This record gives sequence, structure tokens and C-alpha cells, in this order.
Amino acid sequence: MKLVIGNKNYSSWSLRGWLAARQSGLAFEEICVPLYGDDWDLAKRSDAQLAPSSGKVPILWDGEAVVWDSLAIIEYLADKVGRDRFWPKDDAARAMARSMVAEMHSGYFALREQMPMNIRRRVTTATISEPVRADIVRILQLWAEARARFGQGGPFLFGTFSAADIIYAPVVSRFITYGVGAPGFAVAYMQALWEHPWMQAWIAAAEDEEWTIEQFEEARPE
Repeated sequence: MKLVIGNKNYSSWSLRGWLAARQSGLAFEEICVPLYGDDWDLAKRSDAQLAPSSGKVPILWDGEAVVWDSLAIIEYLADKVGRDRFWPKDDAARAMARSMVAEMHSGYFALREQMPMNIRRRVTTATISEPVRADIVRILQLWAEARARFGQGGPFLFGTFSAADIIYAPVVSRFITYGVGAPGFAVAYMQALWEHPWMQAWIAAAEDEEWTIEQFEEARPE
């Protein structure tokens, strides 16, 4: 398998696809394509590895099969190695995990726009707009319910590491970058996810990257 990803410091969807590939336990080759570089427009048109998704990352190649979109990659790999590796076994827990994943995948636009992922950055004076605050409150409510109802088996949202943690990993990164205040249970969860060996490997690689994307370094609109 080959996984095409973008810059590790900025690409939240790439992080999700990469964590999914690691969670599968299958061997894969990692191919990093620097986003928004001088030749980015040309690369999107000419690179056969990017063609199926019109230049969006991540993209998983598995022989003749090609899968783009992080959630599609999670589902493809779950079919390949067994769904219990990615989703809780309990019906009620699995129902909530799927709903939380779908909500993150299709929502929280204010949070995404005003707090882009930037692993290397620390913002100490961020002003949180009301739409972003609403997104944060909703996320914390979901985390609280998942941990209270289904988190007894470990430190992650549904106890053991799952697709829900994969999808919310970039949110944890955003909360850390922008100094978002959170209750104790959420701080403990974020710390557990941040210290996961796979996250630590991704963070170290992000810190070593030489690329800077100025549009993600600028102050965000209020």
C-alpha cells in the first residue's frame, strides 16, 4: 500500500489517513507531497498519484484500488483487517462513535476556518469567536458523553484507540495550539492522545519539516 499525504504540520486530513493506516497494522509506503508550494498547481494536474482526488490528500493506493477521503480510508481498511480494530464492539458505543465521526467529518466549519491545524505553533492570545466557541462546546459535550458512557476500558474516547480518536486527533492538536480551555477529563484525554506513540512520531516529523505555508501562519479572522 502507498499513502499520499500533505505537510504533517498543517494537513489535518492527512493525519487522519495516516493514523488509520497505522491502526490497520498493514505495511504501507508514505509519500509526502508539499501542499501549496510553487509547483502545487502543476503537481495537482500532472501527478498520477494525486489525479483520482483532484489533488486532495490523503490518498491510499492498494494495488489497483485507490481510496481518497480520510473517512473512506478508515472504512476501506476496516473492511480489510476487521471492523473491530476501528470501531467499538458494543452496538450502542459503535452507534455513537459513528455519529461522532460523521459529525466531525461534515461539520465544525468555524473551528476549521479560524483555527487551522498548526502543530508547531502556540497562540497565547487567541480570541475565540462565538461560532468557534459553539463548536468547542459541542465537541467537549460529545467527548464527555463518550468517556462517561463507554470510556471505562482505557484513556481514549471509547476506552481503546478507535476511529473516533483518529478523526478527533487534529481537534486535540488545535485545542493545544490555540490554548483552548477544557475541563479535567478533556485535558486527560488530550494528553493521552497527544502522548500516543503514533502521534508523537507525527509531531516529531512535523517539527522537522522545512516547509512553511504562510496562509496557515497568519492571524485568523475573528
